[in-house]
Amino acid sequence: MYGLWKPRVLGAWRVPASGPVILAVNHSHNIDGPMVMGTAPRPVHFLIKKEAFVGPLDPFLRGIGQVKVDRTSVDRNAIGDALGVLDDGGVLGIFPEGTRGEGDFASLRAGLAYFAVRSGARIVPVAVLGSTERRGRLIGGLPPLRSRVDVVFGDAFDAGDGSGRRTRKALDEATVRIQARLTAHLDSARRLTGR
Repeated sequence: MYGLWKPRVLGAWRVPASGPVILAVNHSHNIDGPMVMGTAPRPVHFLIKKEAFVGPLDPFLRGIGQVKVDRTSVDRNAIGDALGVLDDGGVLGIFPEGTRGEGDFASLRAGLAYFAVRSGARIVPVAVLGSTERRGRLIGGLPPLRSRVDVVFGDAFDAGDGSGRRTRKALDEATVRIQARLTAHLDSARRLTGR
């Protein structure tokens, strides 16, 4: 990432140095995940749609520990693999909106709350800004080479309410709390970077 673009990384020190962590990343461009993987202070295992695991990308993505997920149904293998990352004290990367969109955390899915409450992992909000501002001339689907992309890490927080409950109601309440924290972080990151 540093060779192709000029990432400006802010707040990476906020990622806990050990223990299970979930990076909740806004998602408006295909380079958002690789940008976070390339700039995070710890190795990140992202949940990635199975359609990306094709050709030579398949062994590469598996080799760097990415988790393949089938988004058309409840993928129990992916859930088990993701919980395994957290049980081992690793870092799981999630796009909580489930797919690429406006990157504003407007339509959160319950998966993030499930993984956080089930594992006890802390959530670190991450805002990737600037990846969609302009298209490159060399490769139209990517930002211009050597352009600046900001990666802003927020404060770690717990998703649960401290009760240890894992009911549907508890997960719904956690999702509301998470959405408020992620939206506030994105607003703060935009003010901080001027984007």
